[in-house]
Amino acid sequence: MKVGIFTILYNDKPFEDVLKYVSSIGYEAVEVAAWKESRHIDIDKIISGNAGEYRKLVEKYGLIISALSNHLEGQLILGPHDESTDIWYKGTPEEKIKYGIERMKKTIEAAQQLEVPVVNTFTGCPSWGKWYIFPPTNEEIWERYYELFKERWMPIFDYARDHDVKIAFETHPQELNYNLETAKKLLEIADNHPAMGFNYDPSHLLWQQMDPVAFIYELGRRIFHVHAKDVEIVHYSAIRTGVLATGSWNRIARPVRFRTVGWGMVPWRQVITALLEVGYNYVLSVEHEDPTFSRDSGVRQAIEFLKPLAKVEPPEVRPWW
Repeated sequence: MKVGIFTILYNDKPFEDVLKYVSSIGYEAVEVAAWKESRHIDIDKIISGNAGEYRKLVEKYGLIISALSNHLEGQLILGPHDESTDIWYKGTPEEKIKYGIERMKKTIEAAQQLEVPVVNTFTGCPSWGKWYIFPPTNEEIWERYYELFKERWMPIFDYARDHDVKIAFETHPQELNYNLETAKKLLEIADNHPAMGFNYDPSHLLWQQMDPVAFIYELGRRIFHVHAKDVEIVHYSAIRTGVLATGSWNRIARPVRFRTVGWGMVPWRQVITALLEVGYNYVLSVEHEDPTFSRDSGVRQAIEFLKPLAKVEPPEVRPWW
């Protein structure tokens, strides 16, 4: 496997400076944010003929692009469409949906031009609070969201398939797929479309007390990309307020906080073993969101921890069983 990094962490720095830095400390791949606020790519320029120059810049530093990620504009396809998403595009719900679909298609086109196999994103969700079945009508409302998902996303899956690109949804609170059950439901609703799969992030699973290894075994080859991010349940705070407690990400002793890889609760050896068993031998893309470490410290800790683990390779010939 290769160890990569999601460069949005350094969005305040020029892209080439970021490439130079991360390659110098051992990273082998970059995952690039494709939404409008990203300083590291302009997908309109890429699809207008800039792909070759862009790829040469990345390759100059011995790196590959593991994925283009457009979580924010993908969110607009299902919503929410209230003022909370005005920071990404301000308009009517219909205008937000149209914009999200257009930007997702452009991201797919840019990925094809760059020969990047995966686009990471979110499903979006009209109102995530409906996952909780009170009032009782919420259960019916939530089920209707799946049909909305099929209506709006299936044409995008077809578009991705026709451009030889995969769509990888991150399983995440505030999305239609927030756990294993709902992730599998998406596949069912999408008729197991070959272009649809997942960007695996164990931190969001452990937060909800799920076994991150079970997710790998049950979804197998539908895992198209992996985020390497750790998480910690702070016992002192969790026993007082529970794991749903909100508040700033950097508040002291937050009940659930993301951690630098190796400093949290994710069983990385078991995770990597399971990934290899189901046939994933691609990139572990570090997403640093640890509020207790500086970003440079965090990305250095992550590469030092993951590099030895990523050296393992699956057997060339798998046993018949």
